[in-house]
Amino acid sequence: MRVFSIPMRTRFRGITVREGVLLEGPAGWGEWSPFTEYDAPTARPWLRAAEEAAAGDWPAPLRDAVPVNVTVPACDPERAHAIVTAGGCTTAKVKVAEAGQVLAEDEARLEAVRDALGPGGRVRVDANGGWDVDGAVAAIRRLERAAGGLEYVEQPCATVEELAAVRRAVAVPVAADESIRRAEDPYRVRDLEAADVAVLKVQPLGGVRACLRIAEDIGLPVVVSSAVESSIGIAAGVALAAALPELPHACGLATVQLLADDVAVEPLLPVGGMLPVRTPAVDPAALDRLAADPDRVAWWEQRLAAVRQDRPS
Repeated sequence: MRVFSIPMRTRFRGITVREGVLLEGPAGWGEWSPFTEYDAPTARPWLRAAEEAAAGDWPAPLRDAVPVNVTVPACDPERAHAIVTAGGCTTAKVKVAEAGQVLAEDEARLEAVRDALGPGGRVRVDANGGWDVDGAVAAIRRLERAAGGLEYVEQPCATVEELAAVRRAVAVPVAADESIRRAEDPYRVRDLEAADVAVLKVQPLGGVRACLRIAEDIGLPVVVSSAVESSIGIAAGVALAAALPELPHACGLATVQLLADDVAVEPLLPVGGMLPVRTPAVDPAALDRLAADPDRVAWWEQRLAAVRQDRPS
């Protein structure tokens, strides 16, 4: 077990440092990096995903590379433009509805992203459930104009019922993320016809094979996205994207770009908007360089023990 602490280039999801654990198994390493505020039941499927990776229990790939989007935090327009320009992708996912910001800031960010991508690029936005239904409908219409068109809006509201209401009111397709990965019943999105796209994240949903079952059962086009992992965690997302029978959209797996460093010898970074399907090797020097402080190591050790103890017998 190795605990890493990687500084982030830009504040994302309210954090400036990404912490997690690498677990070694018979086939290599798996990453366990549930966000620090998550309780043991929420963190349990993340552990199953790490153990699956360390055991080498992934399905055979159907493709040797997967298309990806560049991820743009809720930053100022200049920074957003620079991130997209450096990202090397033709699709951008832009965070909106950030607490403490106003819609005009989102519009300015989207205008900068469109300028950086050019007219042929695709823009999608992620609100992380930040709007109510009326606010979502109004915001989506304004943001669609600012972006010169939206591929889809991800998780505009918190509940499945609200997603369904928004989907009926706007022309922009709706994607579900939290309504799948943090729901007791991920299939309510399908049953209520609340989304056009399913966003799947390997760690929160318990591994690659678990996600493949959800993808088959939910019957929606799938976008594989990251939980802001190191390259070791991202490799699991790539394995899922590579194993899906169809992959109509770029995936949100280029988030190693958000980190100032990485634990892999060759980080999983996009080239020409694509990520290669491979399992990166862990860099021993990076593990030493990015090792968390002793008090944080102790915290993660205790947390891991608690999650293992919390497992059903």
